[in-house]
Order: sequence, then C-alpha cells, then structure tokens
Amino acid sequence: MKKVSIIVPFFNEARGVKKFLDGQLTPELELLNNKYKFEIVLVNDGSTDGTLMVIKGAEINRSENVKIISFVRNFGKEMALAAGIKYATGDAIIMIDADGQHPVEAIPKMLEKWENGARIVTTVRRRNKTKHKLGSALFYKIMRLLGNKNIVAGAMDFRLIDRMVADEYNRFTEHHRITRGLIDWLGYPQEYMLVDLKGRMYGSGTYDFRKLIALAGDSFISMSRTPLIIFGYVGVFIMVVSLLVGTFVLIEQYLMGDPMNLDWGAVAVMCVFISFLIGLVMVSQAVMASYIARVHIEKKNRPLYVIDKKETRGINV
Repeated sequence: MKKVSIIVPFFNEARGVKKFLDGQLTPELELLNNKYKFEIVLVNDGSTDGTLMVIKGAEINRSENVKIISFVRNFGKEMALAAGIKYATGDAIIMIDADGQHPVEAIPKMLEKWENGARIVTTVRRRNKTKHKLGSALFYKIMRLLGNKNIVAGAMDFRLIDRMVADEYNRFTEHHRITRGLIDWLGYPQEYMLVDLKGRMYGSGTYDFRKLIALAGDSFISMSRTPLIIFGYVGVFIMVVSLLVGTFVLIEQYLMGDPMNLDWGAVAVMCVFISFLIGLVMVSQAVMASYIARVHIEKKNRPLYVIDKKETRGINV
C-alpha cells in the first residue's frame, strides 16, 4: 500500500485548526484508507495562541501516523513547508493550509492524477475573492515580465509532489526560498487542477500586505536575475538615443550652420552629453550586476542538474 504524507503548516490557528483536522481532513482521508496509508505532518510555525495544545487534544493526534514539528519561533510558511517536506516519508506528499480555504475534497483527484503518472499536481484557484486580488494579478504579471514565462496565475501551495520531487527539493540549501518557485524550477512536468477556495473558518489571514510584499520581493530576487540587469537595458536605450540626438546636433548645428533654425544652445548640448554619460554609467552598473548575478547563483548552491531517471543497458536504475 502506497504511503501519502499530508503536510499542514499552521500559525496561530487555535480557533479553527481542530475543526479543520477532525471535521474536514480526517473524514476525507478515511474514505481513502483502503487505498493509501496516510502520514500527517503538522508543522507548528511558532504559534503563540495555544494552537499546539489544541492540536495535541485533537482526535487526529491519537493516530500513530501523526508527526508534530514545532518551531521555537515563527520562521514563516516557507520554512514550515521546507521542514514538512524534509520529514515527510510518503511516496507522495500533499501540502495544505490549516485555515480551511483549501478544499480537502480535491485530494482524491490529486492522487488520481499522481497514480496516472503526474509528478506534480498543482491546484489553481478558479476565482479569487480575496482582498489581495489586484496585488496577486500584478505579482504574476511582473514575474512573467522578469522571465518566468511558465508561471501560472492563481497557482497555490496546495499541491502534490512525488517522492522523487521531494528528494530533489531537499537538496536546496538556500534560506530565502519560495517553495512553489523552487518546485517549478526543478522542471518536472506538472498537471493543474482548478479549485474553488473556501472562506477561512475563523479570523483573517496572517499574510498581511507587508508580508505579501516581502514574499514578492523574495520571489523576484530568488527566481530571476533580471532585476540586476534591467537598468542596463535602460542605459543602452538612453545611450543610443542621446548618441543619435548628439550626432544630429553636431551635423545640423555645427556642420550645416543650423539650416532648420533650431538654435541649439549650450545648455541643450550639455543635457544631451549628460544623458549619454548617465546611460554609460547604467550600462557599467549592468556589467557589474552580471558579476554579482554569478555570485548570487553560486551562493544559492542549487543542484547543478535534476535527473528524471537513469538507465543502464535498458534497465531503469
């Protein structure tokens, strides 16, 4: 019987986590007990509202297949997911939030896609009614402009990954990580599922606007080097335009005697020259940024390659 690990990170969810675990997750998994052996990995991300005690008192905690990982303080959801993936031992791993927004009824379909060969099954929200709708749309738009063409708008952390994907993910050593971005970076083919988000069972999300901005910043820096060199392209544009204007001024004003009566003054000529220098400085910074990008990539120490499978004399290894 195949083993499936369910990772549930939580932070200050004392009012709703028991209802989610015992009232939503457990009944859904019980329907699949004849097909799979389940392991529940609960990651307490430094909760301060008694969430850990609530979990220990939940019915689900009576199962011998429950692991509880508790941080000494709040390290953030990305670190909680990283810890869950590291300690999960299932053939497949499913990540799901504890606030009740992710529909647990989608789990059987995710497992079905996995059984049919999908290494990664990613859920995509069908409708986004959250207050961060505009910010989310802007985030995905910018990520595409920065070179991440394959990123899917609305893709969520509620996803399934195969054991092989988890093992490769565990090779990452970088600290500022975006789980969904790193899983996408590995390059395994993905299948997508449209789902409808539910409302939170209690309270409001702990990811406020400030944290979302920080997450977006980490995503831009971690998953793309374009921000380092984008001003270089701007500098080249400024240099070309100022060079063309300067050449025109030189010919029209000084070589032809100003036949168009444009009367270029010393200030205008100086502005063109200064613009050219500004462009030159920006290009120089882009060259320096290219070196910084190399250091940035080496410092992250990502795997040099990701192997799908190995074959020796026709035998899979």
